[in-house]
Amino acid sequence: MSFFGFGQTAEIDIVLNDAETRKKAEHRTEDGKKDKYLLFYDGETVSGKVNVTLKTPGKRLEHNGIKIEFVGQIELYYDRGNHHEFVSLVKDLARPGELSQSQTFDFEFTHVEKPYESYTGQNVKLRYFLRATISRRLNDISKEMDIVVQTLCTYPELNSSIKMEVGIEDCLHIEFEYNKSKYHLRDVIVGKIYFLLVRIKIKHMEIGIIKRESTGTGPSVYHENDTIAKYEIMDGAPVRGESIPIRLFLAGYELTPTMRDVNKKFSVRYYLNLVLIDEEERRYFKQQEITLWRKGDIVRRSMSQQATIASQRYEGSNSETVSAHAKEDSN
Repeated sequence: MSFFGFGQTAEIDIVLNDAETRKKAEHRTEDGKKDKYLLFYDGETVSGKVNVTLKTPGKRLEHNGIKIEFVGQIELYYDRGNHHEFVSLVKDLARPGELSQSQTFDFEFTHVEKPYESYTGQNVKLRYFLRATISRRLNDISKEMDIVVQTLCTYPELNSSIKMEVGIEDCLHIEFEYNKSKYHLRDVIVGKIYFLLVRIKIKHMEIGIIKRESTGTGPSVYHENDTIAKYEIMDGAPVRGESIPIRLFLAGYELTPTMRDVNKKFSVRYYLNLVLIDEEERRYFKQQEITLWRKGDIVRRSMSQQATIASQRYEGSNSETVSAHAKEDSN
């Protein structure tokens, strides 16, 4: 390298102050694999050290400054190379000069705003990362470190049930009802399907969760649908007056919170998709949007307790039963 005029080189390492104690979260990478990253929330301070190690001890490293950046960035896959930065913070660690030995620099980004959740989708990626850079005349030396950001919400104050009718004139008329319209990521969807009129031979019925990722704006919006979950809730022909219960646990699926118009670049929405299939393989379906949100870690009920409480609230059980469950959870 020295023969071509590049001179001394160095390695950069970024170490966060609370790396050993901070919680980690799994996050899917662009190639579909899952890795664990340090987890942060909006408003948390990001601090640590940048270690610069000279590869040739005793030889000086000339530079035009050393800095570290905290970046929040959106990349649309159809527009690769054109990154949209919604957070960009810079700390200068050293003025232009020389390094005669390996050195460590402290940094701190105080109460950093992280407005959106980290996301890797079919056509878009939102990431947060730290980038340390040694500026040089011919070639910079840099190192990046990704972190994961999650956004937390509280229970929605208004969370009405969903009631809808769907049918084919003089052939099929059904009503479906879900206990809520907003669910946290470990919630249980409880509902019922009522058959008011059945004059076609239905073979089976299934319910699914569809994630719709929308990228772009205006006339150039592109939608990508992905079926996250699908399972059969009825096998055989229903009769008039029959009621089919629905109970769908969300914790076992790879879900993100609903994201609407993130930085005017993309959205992620979720839909419950009810599908009826008749004996001639014709499909009748109805979609209903739901809102998903992430809540903080609290005392977790078991999945069976979640389902029981959701069912009782939905079916209008008396307040004494609900209070009894709440008392059990607090013990």
